[in-house]
Amino acid sequence: MIRTIAAFLMLAAGAVGSGSALAQTEQYPRKPIRIVVPYAPGGPADILSRLIGLRLNETWKQPVIVDNRPGGNTIIGAELVARAQPDGYTLLVTYVGTLAINPGLYPKLPYDTLRDFAPVTMIATLPLILVVTPSLPAASVKELIALARTQPGKLTYSSGGVGQGSHLAAELFQTMTATKMTHVPYKGNAPAVADVVGGHISMIFDGMSSSLPHVRSGRLRALGVTTAKRSASIPELNTIEEAGVPGFDVGSWVGLLATAGTPKPIVAKLNQEVVRILELPESRERLFAMGHELQANSPEQFQTYIKSEIAKWAKVVKESGAKAE
Repeated sequence: MIRTIAAFLMLAAGAVGSGSALAQTEQYPRKPIRIVVPYAPGGPADILSRLIGLRLNETWKQPVIVDNRPGGNTIIGAELVARAQPDGYTLLVTYVGTLAINPGLYPKLPYDTLRDFAPVTMIATLPLILVVTPSLPAASVKELIALARTQPGKLTYSSGGVGQGSHLAAELFQTMTATKMTHVPYKGNAPAVADVVGGHISMIFDGMSSSLPHVRSGRLRALGVTTAKRSASIPELNTIEEAGVPGFDVGSWVGLLATAGTPKPIVAKLNQEVVRILELPESRERLFAMGHELQANSPEQFQTYIKSEIAKWAKVVKESGAKAE
């Protein structure tokens, strides 16, 4: 009889627990949601977060607050989400550097990408674009390689900071082309691009959204895109692989994550709604205008992809000798 009563109580407790979890999911969200963006306002991650937040608010009738927390090479904002309550009310929108490059760049991080976050969905992928100042006597990737080889260390390339995608793309380029150029890191992408436009720096591997307007106005010269496939934003431009560097394939991506331990039904609910929002025609148009290509997926697929990216970028960081500042 005692065993029977104990078994009954365990089943009852399980039923109550399941019912509680179901109720929690059905009621979600019942208060404001915060999306942490570890970059300054006005950038692509900020714009995407506000786009998603606006649509979530329309559907769920709850405020969505975009909280910009720049600094520390995105570590400050990422740690905030990693340490938040795992209830789905604190989310993170960030790029590859935060999740896949930083683990190889910093010996000690206050977060573990695979342990401390619950991936919701990838939002988009985006190629980088190799652009040079128009005064540089190189009209193609092959000409740039030849010029760099005749003047080791003389050509310069800028980036938004040590360990950023723009930095490591250039490091990989040098490794694969047997060239040597001088890295000039900046505190942010905007001044890094501005000095290439101004002719103070030879080149940069940059995002489409910030460089394409300068390419189209003639203030920068585009030599190639970094991914294996051409970009829909500028299909006439060859890839760097097509231009003479076999196997060169570097791209960035941006995704949405919650805190690890967030109930799976809430993660699934977020995934379903955010993917729906991203697939709206106006969302696709906004992504395209920013040089981003929609790449929504499941939480499981995103987790697997992040894991592969961590391994990939750890190798690039090691081979480049890049050190965190």
